[in-house]
Amino acid sequence: MNNQTVFDVIVIGGGPTGLACAIEAQRAGFSHLVIEKGCVVNSLFNYPTQLVFFTTPELLEIGDLPFVCEREKPNRQEALKYYRRVVDTYKLRVNQYERVLKVSGSDGDFHVETEMVMTGERHSYQSKKIVVAIGYFDQPNIMGIPGEELPKVSHYYKDAHPFYDRDVTIIGAANSAAIAALDLYRHGARVTIIHRQAALRPTIKYWILPDIENRIKNGEVAAHFNTIVTEITPATIRIRHLETGEESELPNDFVFALTGYHTDNDFLRSLNIEIDPETMKPKFNPETMESNVRGVYLAGVVIAGKETGKVFIENGRFHGGQIATALKAASQIN
Repeated sequence: MNNQTVFDVIVIGGGPTGLACAIEAQRAGFSHLVIEKGCVVNSLFNYPTQLVFFTTPELLEIGDLPFVCEREKPNRQEALKYYRRVVDTYKLRVNQYERVLKVSGSDGDFHVETEMVMTGERHSYQSKKIVVAIGYFDQPNIMGIPGEELPKVSHYYKDAHPFYDRDVTIIGAANSAAIAALDLYRHGARVTIIHRQAALRPTIKYWILPDIENRIKNGEVAAHFNTIVTEITPATIRIRHLETGEESELPNDFVFALTGYHTDNDFLRSLNIEIDPETMKPKFNPETMESNVRGVYLAGVVIAGKETGKVFIENGRFHGGQIATALKAASQIN
């Protein structure tokens, strides 16, 4: 099925940054289409059910639309409601559950081929410019150990209830791992943290760190530092201490491998975007957000490479304004 409309801008990715890019393009007088392979703000939807953001609501706002919530910091449900309201208020054109398969063409004449996730139906679109705002949350860092593919292993934590009275292992010791460990412990799970470093990550939020440290100190949450998981079996995990080489086996019902995420570099390479082999950062102009491929712009955490902790909604939301300014300048030249 072909869509004959030629859009000024197609935004790939319907997270907060992608929506902000669409709003700013619309404000600048450009037609837009947002293509999202999941639901609107899909990554936020996949956050833990009881998540409370670390920031205040005004720092999550896009399009100057006020984000009003009951407490000082919004929770996941309030954020989902807010971004739905953003789409409705600005009447953004967002195609949900549609996966981008291929982008071809060149500046001023891009062709985007897609597939509907539910039906497999194919679509094609034309656009003068492309904005890539694909995020990273759906690309977990794979450990590459035996048993990682077992159904009891997940790279995402959402809710504690199903793990009551179960032996649960958390691999990793950053902020998301600490939050999951505390939530699981308080809902009756037997929690063990496995971390290859000598201590918890110092980047854990200041009000969470003493809580998880005290749970470990009191023996309420078990922790093995300087340790890696070497194998996951249906009923156990096998671990090895990195300094002593000692190996042991622990009972286990479920594993949360919260080892971080990365952007889809294969997709970026398919667009001929250059990626630094050391930092994994794509090549782009920080003022215009245009990549090394003319007419292809980058927004949000996709620019961060390995430093995914440096780009958030709070700063990525401004990339849309930079891109819109660059588009206006380019249209005046042309």
